[in-house]
Amino acid sequence: MLLEVDKVNTFYGASHVLQNVTLNVAEGELVALMGRNGMGKSTALKTIMGLVSPRSGSVLFKGKNIASFPPYKIAREGISYVPEERRVFPELSVFDNLMLGVKNKRFEDPENPNVWTVERIYSHFPMLEKRHASQGRLLSGGEQQMLSIGRSLMGNPHLLLVDEPTEGLAPKMKEEVRDILAEIHKAGVAILLVEHNLKIALSLAQRVYLMGKAHIGYGGTIEELNSNQEILGKYLEA
Repeated sequence: MLLEVDKVNTFYGASHVLQNVTLNVAEGELVALMGRNGMGKSTALKTIMGLVSPRSGSVLFKGKNIASFPPYKIAREGISYVPEERRVFPELSVFDNLMLGVKNKRFEDPENPNVWTVERIYSHFPMLEKRHASQGRLLSGGEQQMLSIGRSLMGNPHLLLVDEPTEGLAPKMKEEVRDILAEIHKAGVAILLVEHNLKIALSLAQRVYLMGKAHIGYGGTIEELNSNQEILGKYLEA
């Protein structure tokens, strides 16, 4: 198993925001983490990435417990994070934003077809190639999302954590982001996806976890979830 989160408890001050959360992602798998707003989905990604420290539990990545690692060490282990806020550098060009994603000398073999280079990013994100010299602040919301995903791939991750990638985007751009994630997954990158859009999430994922307040309430395949309307209503419908 590539990622194994076991009985993780995370707090914000006195607030117990993750309670014995357990989930896993296999090599090359795309798993969706879903639930209503405020359930702890984003905190789960931040805990895996080391942006928030768990008080107890383990986060195993390729068999190594990374729960106490700072984010830069976790990135070097092979995990990249695409935050909901996108966080592109507004004064830097598209090209320079992408180059900031290179980590741990994993860009050293550009002839390897499995390595994510600028050229490979541009082949998947043609709109970024057209805007390669434009500053980040001049990009549309959809273009910034593409740039954030592209920058994360420049670290050549084994696992991509993606938080609400279609939030606030126009319908056409949502479909483009969905298609890009499908391509990345097809290229062999495992993805743990937080996504509020049920249609998009279920069209991409092989398995799904549903969060109740601070805990995992359900885990199963997409086929199992689609056949269980009671679970869908309990965890996803308003």
